[in-house]
Amino acid sequence: MDGERRGGAVPRSAGAARGPVGLAVVTGRSMLPGLRAGDRLLVRYGLGVRPGDLVVARFVDGTLAVKRAVEARQLRDGTPGWWLLSDNPDEGVDSRHRGPVAASAVLAVVRARVWPRPGRVR
Repeated sequence: MDGERRGGAVPRSAGAARGPVGLAVVTGRSMLPGLRAGDRLLVRYGLGVRPGDLVVARFVDGTLAVKRAVEARQLRDGTPGWWLLSDNPDEGVDSRHRGPVAASAVLAVVRARVWPRPGRVR
């Protein structure tokens, strides 16, 4: 379903020996053209997020998604958050539908695609 689990990214732990690194699997079309369903992504947990980063985040309803962090925002309660968007605006669900995502719910930053077309992602 469009870059979300129950929508899109399925994180997989890389194990404690490697530290805060893992894999996410893209589903859906929300991140086309850069990411496609089935892409395996190397993600790093605990990194600071910068505008333009691809991230793995959990929406309030529990949906886990790969989205682009566009800008820092504050939530209604004043806590920090991020405005997250799909690269393909005609597909998927993002902050346009659900509002900003709490900074604490931005779980990881995408570092690279490892399969099927290895390389950096933008």
